[in-house]
Amino acid sequence: MHMSQSPTAPWNNDDRPAAAADVPLRVAIQGYPGAFHEIAARKHFANRSVTVVACDTFDELLARVSAADGVDEGIMAIENSIAGGLQRNYELLQNSGLTVDGEVYLRIEQHLSALPGTTPEQLTEVRSHPMAIAQCRRYFAQYPRLKLVEMADTALAAREVAEGRLVGVGAIASDLAAARYGLEVIAPGIETNKKNFTRFLTITRRQAVPHRPDKVSLSFVAAHEVGSLHRILGELSLQHANLTKIQSMPLVGREWEYRFFCDFILTPAAPHWQTVVDALRPLTQELRVLGAYRAAPKPVA
Repeated sequence: MHMSQSPTAPWNNDDRPAAAADVPLRVAIQGYPGAFHEIAARKHFANRSVTVVACDTFDELLARVSAADGVDEGIMAIENSIAGGLQRNYELLQNSGLTVDGEVYLRIEQHLSALPGTTPEQLTEVRSHPMAIAQCRRYFAQYPRLKLVEMADTALAAREVAEGRLVGVGAIASDLAAARYGLEVIAPGIETNKKNFTRFLTITRRQAVPHRPDKVSLSFVAAHEVGSLHRILGELSLQHANLTKIQSMPLVGREWEYRFFCDFILTPAAPHWQTVVDALRPLTQELRVLGAYRAAPKPVA
């Protein structure tokens, strides 16, 4: 792969400087400690000591990364194999000015937890995020009298059960949340679909690209004319770049015009990633490279 740098490149093509092994990496997550975002963060930064910084919203997460507000990195869900792309998060990323510097895939396993010694038959209520509840409805069909209560976060549900010592109340959450708050997993893996995966992006302030990135995320606007998107995708093929994701979002105030978010992976026959991007520029409007990074291995159920 050609490694010289394009004159229009917005980043230095060097590796992130190694940090001292005993200095924890502070990673901003959306949700409470024990949430799936924390699991994803610890999986991605497995070779580092990680301190998670919990944020209530994705807006807060990106703001803290942007302002260097006590964090080094952020991690943000961007798409799910069942629910699809998280459109709001694409919009936040586009407007943040931050850079994607990595990705991680996580299989979403939902566990029913409660105070130690509790059995599923003793529960009268189960709390969790509405998406988690929806993912487990087949399991709860056998307990029709259970009250299912929606909450803002799976880990928050586990924390409230534990801190309130709520007898007869369960929580759908990760096994990490159960362990962190002293609950017992009383029914593991209750999600209906065992092939439920979420892709997370790691976000940084630094305008840096790792050595030999093989995946690129970018956004662009296609001209509002016949064949414009076809020409862009055709150029990717000519450059031996494999399109792995494309998502459209309406442009506010510009009826029936769209911004496209796409990811592509460089095949062994592809040129340097910046060469591919430069070939796309004349065919697009408002092209922005969101990040160039190493592709994460796809998970196996």
